[in-house]
Amino acid sequence: MKLWDKGFSTDKKIDIFTVGNDRALDLHLAKYDVIASKAHAKMLGEINLLTAAETDALIRELNAIGESIENNTFTIEDSFEDMHSKIEYLLIEKLGDTGKKIHTARSRNDQVLVAMHLYLKDELNQIKAQTTELFNLLIDLAEKHKAVLLPGYTHLQIAMPSSFGLWFSAYAESLIDDLYFIEAAYKVADQNPLGSAAGYGSSFPINRTYTTEEMNFASMKYNVVAAQMGRGKVEKATAFGMANIAATLSKMAMDICLYMSQNFNFVSFPDALTTGSSIMPHKKNPDVFELVRGKCNNLQAIPNQLTMVINNLPSGYHRDLQLVKEIIVPAIQDMKACLEILTFSLKEIRINESILEDPKYDYLFSVDTLNELVLSGIPFRDAYKKMGQEIQEGTFSPKRDIKHTHEGSLGNLCLDQIKAKMDTIR
Repeated sequence: MKLWDKGFSTDKKIDIFTVGNDRALDLHLAKYDVIASKAHAKMLGEINLLTAAETDALIRELNAIGESIENNTFTIEDSFEDMHSKIEYLLIEKLGDTGKKIHTARSRNDQVLVAMHLYLKDELNQIKAQTTELFNLLIDLAEKHKAVLLPGYTHLQIAMPSSFGLWFSAYAESLIDDLYFIEAAYKVADQNPLGSAAGYGSSFPINRTYTTEEMNFASMKYNVVAAQMGRGKVEKATAFGMANIAATLSKMAMDICLYMSQNFNFVSFPDALTTGSSIMPHKKNPDVFELVRGKCNNLQAIPNQLTMVINNLPSGYHRDLQLVKEIIVPAIQDMKACLEILTFSLKEIRINESILEDPKYDYLFSVDTLNELVLSGIPFRDAYKKMGQEIQEGTFSPKRDIKHTHEGSLGNLCLDQIKAKMDTIR
């Protein structure tokens, strides 16, 4: 069944090419098409395009379809183009002419739009919840290991003392910035496009405020052409939000890969979280973190992929827009998987508490030792030259009892303030 069927057949090659992967992807979206269809049916009843009995019958059958989706028994066979045609077929099969009325005053264009908006709202909330869970874990780890010093690097050269408290809480606070983008994407998604029909509205006296409230949207996309132009844009906004989280996760995964190597030996994980080599029995490879890094790097390319599909399209609907679905849906699944596995793994991280006992890290303390000279009254530039000369001559003696007290330093992590900042997002 095809919603645009005019009674004559379509060449099989054309059918396969135009449908693409929609059936599989629509299994993620079918729940939301049912939600939107129920709101639409109720609205048609409110404006007397459906009788009360017809409305009740449609809601009953849509609820049954929704239950089959929740129970994972809903399928979209090859004889159907997508979720819309399968759902409408089931309604007609059960209700006859009443089922045929569900498509009154809407188009598949705004059906896809509203299902995607509802789907993205739910998925963005899930991503937000998973990111918050990771944030909380990082804050807890920062508190637990705040006294353990860690070498800081610039240009991959030993630089200044850091700490595991600083390292963990740096990624925690970075996630707050990332969630600002997620919030922005949610605001874009939280606008009801249903009622824009094929992109130019309807001559039926529909009530878009009714469906907006029924589906718990904060607002509607008022202009029907603007609603249609939102196709691809809402996905791109979501992709930008995910790309920011992905950048943070990728950087942390890279740190972990370095820190796990024998050359660093800063952290380790239980054997169950690492993999071995087919020929080298000593290996404990960070495959989990390498895959997080790779997947998150792919996720950072998603906004550009979407741009390449939707860029320079004129207003109105174009079949190109179908392709955004096959980009954004798998990307969301990858984003959630990366958040889940990183949170799972970090719960088992083991910290090396004696890293700085190695004399190669003595130079970490050169700046703090220099600062002590400045505090004793020596001008900074003179103290800098003195310290440089001692290092050159091999007479440098590091001052290891460092004290960093300003906000955000290793001696004053401001974890409560960072948590308070996160609370403004929740």
